[in-house]
Amino acid sequence: MTTRILPAVGDPDAARAVVTLLSQLPDAEPAAPVADSTHLVDTLARLAAASLDELPEVVLVHERIGPVPALELVREVALRFPAVGVVLITADASPVLFSAAMDSGARGLVTLPLGYEELASRVHAAAQWSAGVRRHLGAGPDVLTGPGGTVVTVSGAKGGVGTTVTAVQLALASQASGRSVALVDLDLQGGDIGSYLDVQFRRSLADLAAVDDISPRVLQDAVYTHETGIALLLAPGEGERGEEVADRSARQIIGALRSRYDVVVIDCGTYLTGAGAVAVEMADAAVLVTTPDVVAVRAAKRIVRMWDRLQIRKAEESVCLVNRYTRATEIQPALIQKITGTRMAGVVVPAHFKELQGVVDAGRLHELDARSTVKQALWSLAGELGLVAPADQSGGTGPGKQLARVARGSDRSGDRGPTGLRRGRGKGR
Repeated sequence: MTTRILPAVGDPDAARAVVTLLSQLPDAEPAAPVADSTHLVDTLARLAAASLDELPEVVLVHERIGPVPALELVREVALRFPAVGVVLITADASPVLFSAAMDSGARGLVTLPLGYEELASRVHAAAQWSAGVRRHLGAGPDVLTGPGGTVVTVSGAKGGVGTTVTAVQLALASQASGRSVALVDLDLQGGDIGSYLDVQFRRSLADLAAVDDISPRVLQDAVYTHETGIALLLAPGEGERGEEVADRSARQIIGALRSRYDVVVIDCGTYLTGAGAVAVEMADAAVLVTTPDVVAVRAAKRIVRMWDRLQIRKAEESVCLVNRYTRATEIQPALIQKITGTRMAGVVVPAHFKELQGVVDAGRLHELDARSTVKQALWSLAGELGLVAPADQSGGTGPGKQLARVARGSDRSGDRGPTGLRRGRGKGR
């Protein structure tokens, strides 16, 4: 059996040495090395989207790979692509590192300088393990085989620009189209998703932070299933507990959610934490919400530059959404694009807060009237981001058709507006 091997080595000289040695292994088919963690994950996601069989059997991760640390990268690959055997290349052969590598999901460890016998042994063992997992995946319908769902982060240029409203409506739009959706409140100290959706639940992100291996049962216990069908993972009720959610925990939590839901929408708030940085980096799309005023646009520019300096995300890879827009405003989207360097969303959200006030005060944002121009704009954004399933082409009344009608503002029989509010509390355990 031919073993396909994908090396992830940042240093060009080290990469050539690894490929040269791999080419000497019997039945080995080494691919061109990838230079960083982002390229590795993107490559694996693209292959997995085509077919499970397209994935390499073995991935080699060099200890100096970046920008994501090697052990965190091993964990992410193991979580998102369980059919791939990951081998860590490192100069540290201590029992502590070996244990940490195994805990992260590595199937073996090769020490530097590389030796033929050790490399051949570790690659063979990882390939055998991969083959066994793939046989198991072929027999089990409930085991995830693809790269997982779509992750979208929503960040605010500053406080009060509409970040949470945007995140909630994107999740509702995706859920209405028939997809399974998780909505995460990663605004760890000031998260308000629970208030907007009138939910009280004692579990939060902090309860998952100390878990090394997030199983489906553990994840299910931590999320609250809202009446709309959206799975909510809330910020801790005690703001100081937000410090428990470190970047490593965030990476693991997002990976677990991505493997269980079609769409994961993350409200990152306005303050960048280590967990928020991980979320923006891992996201398939990062939305930055601003209002068309000088202070907010300057704040958006600062955030975009910070993301670039920290190598989280480039400006052109982000989507800027203008909220509270009026035609009379002096700062138009084209100017915001020029200032921030981001890609502008194809829609703008009009300044019609009166449409929102009733449902926001009642904690029933999910009952925003379908005729609301704010809702129509945000649901159109969901379609632009690819978060909704295609509309039913049969002419029926499925979720896709309903979403299309709402986005066009032609649905008059859907959600109730402020005059039809129902007051109720979501109860936790």
